[in-house]
Amino acid sequence: MHATKPLWADPQFEPVFRPLDNSDLEVDVAIIGAGVTGLTSALLLKRAGQRVAVFEAREILGGVTGATTSHLTQIVDTRYHVIEEKFGREGAKLVAESSAESIKLIELIVNQLKLDCGFERVPGYLFATTKEQHDELQVELAAAIRAGVNAAAQALPPLPFPVMGSMRVDHQAQIDPRAYLVPIALEINSNGSYVFEKTPVVAIHEGSPCWLETASGPTVKAEQVIVATHSPLNVLLLQTKIAHYQSYVISGPIAERPSALLWDMDDPYHYIRTQKTRHGLQLIIGGEDHKTGQQTHTEAAFERLAQYARKFHMAPDRRWSAQVIEPVDGLPFIGRNSGSSKVSVATGFSGNGMTFGTIAAMVMTDRVLGRPNPWASLYDATRIKPLASIKSYIQENVDFPLHLVAGVLKPAEAKSLAEVKHDEGKIVMTGGKRLAVYRDLDGAVHAVSSVCTHLGCHVAFNTAEKSWDCPCHGSRFTADGEVLAGPAIRPLERHEVTETQGRPRPGRAPERLFSHAKVARASEEERAREATTP
Repeated sequence: MHATKPLWADPQFEPVFRPLDNSDLEVDVAIIGAGVTGLTSALLLKRAGQRVAVFEAREILGGVTGATTSHLTQIVDTRYHVIEEKFGREGAKLVAESSAESIKLIELIVNQLKLDCGFERVPGYLFATTKEQHDELQVELAAAIRAGVNAAAQALPPLPFPVMGSMRVDHQAQIDPRAYLVPIALEINSNGSYVFEKTPVVAIHEGSPCWLETASGPTVKAEQVIVATHSPLNVLLLQTKIAHYQSYVISGPIAERPSALLWDMDDPYHYIRTQKTRHGLQLIIGGEDHKTGQQTHTEAAFERLAQYARKFHMAPDRRWSAQVIEPVDGLPFIGRNSGSSKVSVATGFSGNGMTFGTIAAMVMTDRVLGRPNPWASLYDATRIKPLASIKSYIQENVDFPLHLVAGVLKPAEAKSLAEVKHDEGKIVMTGGKRLAVYRDLDGAVHAVSSVCTHLGCHVAFNTAEKSWDCPCHGSRFTADGEVLAGPAIRPLERHEVTETQGRPRPGRAPERLFSHAKVARASEEERAREATTP
């Protein structure tokens, strides 16, 4: 089993959306990010009569949505009894209500567009394997029922091994995310609305109208902006309220089908479901989460998942990973960006990206259209709840100064390029500089700066995915320094090195990469805005 693309990445039909050309553009709403949040927002706004444009830095579903396991559920990562403690019983009811409504909206869109995307209503089971977990399960069941979830105790969920009990929630759902969202993108891309691929947005300037800078040069004017990029573009204040985790997934053929969504209560927990494909029935298992960039030997995570899969008599033949963003107080941040009136953001979906991403689209659409939304206050992106989040806030944000200093003081892993083996990445001190060096299977050396372009921490090599990951705020880069995941928006600087001299010299950045001056100016403006935010 080797690193592969997600199960959904083998489409029978894959349209290509052009980049924004050299012409400037003016629309009513500009949306950054073509995942579930951005595309659903665009569809709803276009249906409401707005001219919209969606900008994706890579290709649609090229980010986190493309790697989701697509559980559509009211069983959210933060337990209902915890939500009650932090947000009250009314808050817990709103979480249950909004989650149910998001699944209804997805089902409605599937039916309206007549999509063949495997949408299916199935029950969900949260199950316990120890007495301690079973005790917590009873508390959670009572809180879920108080929140209005149609939940009940069930002793025997559809599992091939014994458990101590489970909580069953009916009328949940699952879907093939690519088969769902690609037709939505095609529906958007017509009649004065657009979807652009390979068009990174590097700066947002608020005004009347707002204007956006793109990496290739053209500017975009829009009355409202939605940032739907999983990790908001360098929003410094918001970055302190979220943490980036890497989650791992395997899949493989299975004979019998548990027609259900399943979650255990381990820490980190595992999530399980099946998916019909043209190659047969596949079992999908995910889990083994850890903070991005803080474990380099990530092969071990896949190995543990493969061992877990033996309980289901499944031998995995595919694997992938994705980021999840954990909010400091347990619920997503959705709505007005801090210090802004015309820019909306959405992040912190935990492991419930499809559900919360759809909720975010509904909340932000109503905000753009000036309509009230019953969940907007609960998910308010500018909220600060000290009593609900102070412990998590301190724990998550201590990583930045610690890793920033540690990255500078930690000795390089190698003193020469010769010490880097085939298919290996190391931090190398060469020519007086610390470089992140990867030698590929053919022996070619890829050398980039080891300093993350977000806030200056030093990256670490991810052995399973051959990427450079930042332990401070979760940015990820390819072996050649291209951005895989934010909040960084600039690539790692490339360097040319020679095996004999070992002397690095800056390489010429690809022409498609954007101006450092633009990003620096945008960051300064952002800091100034957030410094005045209460």
